[in-house]
Amino acid sequence: MAKISVIARNKKRERLVSKYADKRAELKAMGDFDSLQKLPRNSSPTRLRSRCIVSGRGRAVYKKFGLSRNVFRQLALEGKIPGIRKASW
Repeated sequence: MAKISVIARNKKRERLVSKYADKRAELKAMGDFDSLQKLPRNSSPTRLRSRCIVSGRGRAVYKKFGLSRNVFRQLALEGKIPGIRKASW
């Protein structure tokens, strides 16, 4: 489980990215890189981290499900993810 502060920091970045998305695109189109540099650093989409929605883990997160590999495996074995089952042959 990730620290609550790390999860909150990432959520704050998500809010900033959505808030400045239009302005950032407009400045990029004009080529005004000086003004672009004055925007908050956390408003850049590259600063976002994909995190597991259950545990907050930042590594090994499947984009399609939004879950880390550990949580995905646990929920799949419990049958809580529709259409997913353990392979056996």
